[in-house]
Amino acid sequence: MLIVADENIPLLDAFFEGFGEIRRVPGRSIDRATVEQADVLLVRSVTNVNRALLEGSKVRFVGTCTIGTDHLDLDYFQQAGITWSSAPGCNARGVVDYVLGSLLTLAEIEGVDLTRRTYGVVGAGEVGGRLVKVLQGLGWKVLVCDPPRQAAETGDYVSLEDIIEQCDVISLHTPLTKQGPQSTWHLFDRKRLSQLKPGAWLINASRGPVVNNAALRDVLLEREDLQAVLDVWEGEPEVDVALAELCVLATPHIAGYSLDGKQRGTAQIYQAYCEFLGQPATVSLSDLLPAPWLSQVTLSAESDPAWALAMVCRGVYDPRRDDADFRRSLVGSVSEQRVAFDVLRKNYPSRREINGLQVRIDGDAPALQQIVAALGATPV
Repeated sequence: MLIVADENIPLLDAFFEGFGEIRRVPGRSIDRATVEQADVLLVRSVTNVNRALLEGSKVRFVGTCTIGTDHLDLDYFQQAGITWSSAPGCNARGVVDYVLGSLLTLAEIEGVDLTRRTYGVVGAGEVGGRLVKVLQGLGWKVLVCDPPRQAAETGDYVSLEDIIEQCDVISLHTPLTKQGPQSTWHLFDRKRLSQLKPGAWLINASRGPVVNNAALRDVLLEREDLQAVLDVWEGEPEVDVALAELCVLATPHIAGYSLDGKQRGTAQIYQAYCEFLGQPATVSLSDLLPAPWLSQVTLSAESDPAWALAMVCRGVYDPRRDDADFRRSLVGSVSEQRVAFDVLRKNYPSRREINGLQVRIDGDAPALQQIVAALGATPV
């Protein structure tokens, strides 16, 4: 059996070596010739898997070690009898940590109190839903927009127009859909961008085309009061350098790149493949994850809550490092920048998640206990 896999998928040998030969290929280089003799194809979001790629091949199982599936032609898979699986929620916590770090950076630059802002979360799936719980757990005011969920279930949802009108911070976590009434392609176009509240912050860690990048560049040039954080880009790995320069934080699609999240994605696809074969899973992720560099912190009950929040979040992850690395890569020709984008992702340093941190509080401090609980850290 031949397994063709994106070379950036971690723990391939640990999870898949027992099934056959593993052939690692750069994700953007996977083509018809690469997969022609493959039985299994394992990818990440940079590989478009469709009829043009798979027709005539031996592939009968496709796994993407990512939350999103907009790069998979699911209609073709059904027609061709190809089983597929994604890894919903695998990197959701990493994205939440990215948003928290971004909020801390924006607040520090602008000198604002995060507790006094109104937050809008657009898309309440695996990522957005977890972000909402964290922000609400901190006691912050949160509005949620998710039309598909609103139509299918009861809940306290608002319209996108309400989000734009009322929210000081808007964080985008929608899937990318290009057709139909629920299309998210250029969901934030020039008109909606120009309607953002004075001083609003826009964070996009979903998919690049959810925001019209050219329109955002123009609006940021026209309105110095607005601030933007972008982890995803239209046309990536090619990036609008002028837009990146206008962003407070700019990163190369790594919001969910925690070590835990990436390895969790491989584990979920491994489990799905075992189900496809009708055999039990024998490899456990818990046996493979290394110990975190920072495993426990102790807070005095007298600690300032705002300081404690920043210390706990940044002790685990601070996106300013990724922003600095990315900006240094935006030099040279466009082709050199495209290569650098992928190199940053391929060689991404080890990063853990906040919910893996143990926090001890010396004394009785309800405000600190609330922060620890909201962040999902483990109280000890």
